[in-house]
Amino acid sequence: MRGLLTRTIAGFALLAAASIATPAAAQDEAGFQAYLPTLRAQALAAGVRPATVDSVFPTLTFSQRVVDLDRQQPGGNPNAPVAMFAPYRIQHVDAARISRGRAAYLANRSRLAAVERETGVPESIMVAIWGHETNYGSYTGNFDLLRSLATLAYEGRRRDLFSGEFVAALKMLDRGVSRADLKGSWAGATGNPQFLPSIYLRLARDGDGDGKADIWNSAADTLASIGNYFVNAGWRPGQPWGIAVNVPAGYDRGGQANRLVSPRCPRVFERHSGWRTMAEWRALGLVPQDRPWPGDNVLATLLEPDGPGKTAYLLTGNYRVILDYNCSNFYALSVGLLADAVER
Repeated sequence: MRGLLTRTIAGFALLAAASIATPAAAQDEAGFQAYLPTLRAQALAAGVRPATVDSVFPTLTFSQRVVDLDRQQPGGNPNAPVAMFAPYRIQHVDAARISRGRAAYLANRSRLAAVERETGVPESIMVAIWGHETNYGSYTGNFDLLRSLATLAYEGRRRDLFSGEFVAALKMLDRGVSRADLKGSWAGATGNPQFLPSIYLRLARDGDGDGKADIWNSAADTLASIGNYFVNAGWRPGQPWGIAVNVPAGYDRGGQANRLVSPRCPRVFERHSGWRTMAEWRALGLVPQDRPWPGDNVLATLLEPDGPGKTAYLLTGNYRVILDYNCSNFYALSVGLLADAVER
């Protein structure tokens, strides 16, 4: 009897949900369409060509799917336990990704070498970013960027961010980018390097000399754009991103603690130690696992992602450049390790 009652209540709930779903969706669409004139005025005020505005706005509709995906994002509970890096590494620095990375590396050596000469960013780092972002272009996302960004602007929680990215996407059309190429993630990242529109406008580069920065179809443009991003973020030529090390028993972690609070991604940076030179770290008994020591004066911070007794990493300022691309220790470590594996 209890089961029948439960199923009956559930049935009524489903009927009730069905009865209100359509009006709610209609209300969202109506509200979205009422918001579009505001977005249109913002685009025109920012200098987007009227012809571009006139061609795009009649095609825009609200996407509940985009809103749902946005609201499903983790809340960043500061009390949540920190996960272990080892399982993430196994999944993201796997044999298939390394193999495809080496193939991409070999196929693009002349282009990569030219970008490295110009930027100082290692060829393998550019390939590793490409591999992590879109698995070397195999999946770049199929959401209509303009629809997604307009929806997120309307939803309102980060209106300034997404309305600005929507206007930047319109400016991409003004530059000659095809509307068909403006596909990507639900949150607005597009192309092989998954640039937001504002990043594309600032940092995308023509790597093959055809006069276009085609980060969707051109490996040369993709790699040149990634290299330019890293230069802009402060990459220092001649320094590694970091090295894997063994930490000796009895190491005084309290004495090397990081006492600074980062204004950006504090949970990421609070796991790093204070900065020391490589010579100072060597004097403390740390030993590289598979690479020689960098220069004695190179500054580094220590990260033990899986805790004491496991592989640790000494990370240079260039590691922070990788974090600028995606502020996650697991992401940045995996990019560095994939780059090392690709160039071996």
